[in-house]
Amino acid sequence: GVTHRPDLPLQILAGPGSGKTKVLTSRIAYMVLHHGMDPSSICAVTFTNKAANEMRARLVKLIGKDNVNKVKLGTFHAICALFLRKHGTSVGLDGNFTICDSDESKRIVTKLLKPYEDFLSSKDIQVNASTLCSLISRAKSKGETPEDVMPCKEGRHVSSKAAFSKSTNEDFQRVFAEIYRDYEKTLRKSNSLDFDDLLLFGVRLFSQHPRYAAWCQHILVDEFQDTNAVQYELMCCIAAASRCVTVVGDPDQSIYGWRSADITNLGKMQNDFPNVTQIMLEQNYRSAGSILATSLAIISQGELYRHTSRIAKILHTDHQLGPLPMLCSFPTEHDEASFIAWEINRMIAQSGGMLGFGDFAVLLRFNAISRTIENALQKEGIPNRMLGGHQFFERAEIKDILAYLQLVDNPQFEPAFSRAINTPSRGIGEKSLGEILSRAQKLGISPLTLVERIHNSIIPDLKPSVKRKVQSFVNVMRSLRSSATDGMEPAQLIGKLVELIGYQEHLKKSQPDWDTRWENVQELINFAIILVRFFLDKPFNRLHRDTTPLRQFLQASMLSSAGDQSNENDDEKVSIATCHAAKGLEWPVVFVPAVEQGTFPFYRTDDIHEERQVYHFIYLFVLTRSIRRLLYVACTRAQTSLYLTHTLKRKVAGVFKPRDLSEFISKICSNCPVSYFCETGGRHHA
Repeated sequence: GVTHRPDLPLQILAGPGSGKTKVLTSRIAYMVLHHGMDPSSICAVTFTNKAANEMRARLVKLIGKDNVNKVKLGTFHAICALFLRKHGTSVGLDGNFTICDSDESKRIVTKLLKPYEDFLSSKDIQVNASTLCSLISRAKSKGETPEDVMPCKEGRHVSSKAAFSKSTNEDFQRVFAEIYRDYEKTLRKSNSLDFDDLLLFGVRLFSQHPRYAAWCQHILVDEFQDTNAVQYELMCCIAAASRCVTVVGDPDQSIYGWRSADITNLGKMQNDFPNVTQIMLEQNYRSAGSILATSLAIISQGELYRHTSRIAKILHTDHQLGPLPMLCSFPTEHDEASFIAWEINRMIAQSGGMLGFGDFAVLLRFNAISRTIENALQKEGIPNRMLGGHQFFERAEIKDILAYLQLVDNPQFEPAFSRAINTPSRGIGEKSLGEILSRAQKLGISPLTLVERIHNSIIPDLKPSVKRKVQSFVNVMRSLRSSATDGMEPAQLIGKLVELIGYQEHLKKSQPDWDTRWENVQELINFAIILVRFFLDKPFNRLHRDTTPLRQFLQASMLSSAGDQSNENDDEKVSIATCHAAKGLEWPVVFVPAVEQGTFPFYRTDDIHEERQVYHFIYLFVLTRSIRRLLYVACTRAQTSLYLTHTLKRKVAGVFKPRDLSEFISKICSNCPVSYFCETGGRHHA
């Protein structure tokens, strides 16, 4: 794969632990060093910032820092944002647009939903803002506009209809389309884009103005099985001039169907790039032979069904067979959790210092299972961390600071105004805020401009009066704006901001854990310092005059992905994570609890927005296959030891209910003459 001709497209189907990142970085180095390609003509796309940073670090060792700085390397969203900052006016965007995070999107939709609540209730339709945000995102990932989802054409079927019966479909669909339309208007009015918009406007920019992608001679895409329709179109737009693409992926690890990932993109690429070559990476460098055999047995069950389209791979490893994975049965979840804690301590004690707490992971189907396990670990004095939990940039204190800075960069961004105006409290209640927003809308100006004009007595005050209350806020905003205009860097701006608004005192008065929150603010300053140094050192970014240090800082904050702010001290803790969050990671020892019917597979769909526009049987088949892949991903995170545990009964909503072993496991145990597991009832622990 590394030495495949760079002027021809390539598909690399790579199993878990087969060295996907190494292949991509080596291929980039081969293009630069052996074919003399200009690094600035290469685009490398990852799905997380962490993966991008790892790829960047490896490339520096191969082609040097100067060359790496010229490569367009990052997530789909980051690369789109980079070009939209410079060329956004070509598609109707101002360069200082704000990236609206999921919480802000939910607040906007919550407000837009209120006028429809009585109507929906009269039709016995129950829907919340979170569901609507998911449906909007799903529509955008398929390139559907509000007009596309409006039920004006007979027989139209779109994803959002799935949630309701035929008698309510049209009513709900019309409400959904109108909220979607107003949501888009709100974003444009605030000069903001949500995460899906970054991709959609990126496609619009590169498709309508091909010259902005003419620089690309080759684009490489990691985790290709997780791309959705818009990301695939974006890849094609960037590759339009060269028709040279390298993708790396594994269909067996496609676990993001609920995010509209489209596994059929592999087939689409073969049609759109007729001369594409497909090769397999089938050697696993991570797992012991027994773990690999068990994982393959689980994923291969899909081939027992007709109509399956799985591409079979023959994975192998040079590692020894190793101990068989343990399949452990327990009376209840408390016994299961106690065993996990006991076994971790036992293995560490018997390893003679070879294993530490950081070498263990407990991978969950969903977070609700974690409470009992966390309690058991705590009882045994085992330090642990939750991966993919409350992320750094989702913390309230961080959002407070960012709101002020977003407003400095983009005065039109209403969500930032609504958060900052009363943080710390200035006595402006919901009614007064509503009056400010309403008056600003009527006058066709931003809320910030309105309060500044009230402060300056240019326009009349509101009732009740807000002129005195907004005085300190206006003074803070003007001071920050002046400093930013003079070139003050983000870290200094944050320091000035927290001093001007007395944020530390505000935390002391309002938060019992104020000291931890204040430490997070200091960490934000550290992040700003490191980020600005990094980006100012990159020649490619210095060419983008529209991307100021403040704007680059805000963009990196919004596009930060899970794991980007991991604490090195957490490396000596047992990791607890969902199977989704564990993708791409590895540990010597992995526990997968609750391997039961009702969990693997999980038939409830409250948190999985899967299509229901198919017959129930087909729906269950598709969902079951997706969750089988999830269990496969979890098992292949283990390097030397794998434990699958289940219970005979588990408490659900306060009531113990019987549980059966997952069909994914029971079928391979009954169908195969050779056992894949060392089975135990766990009684020795009692």
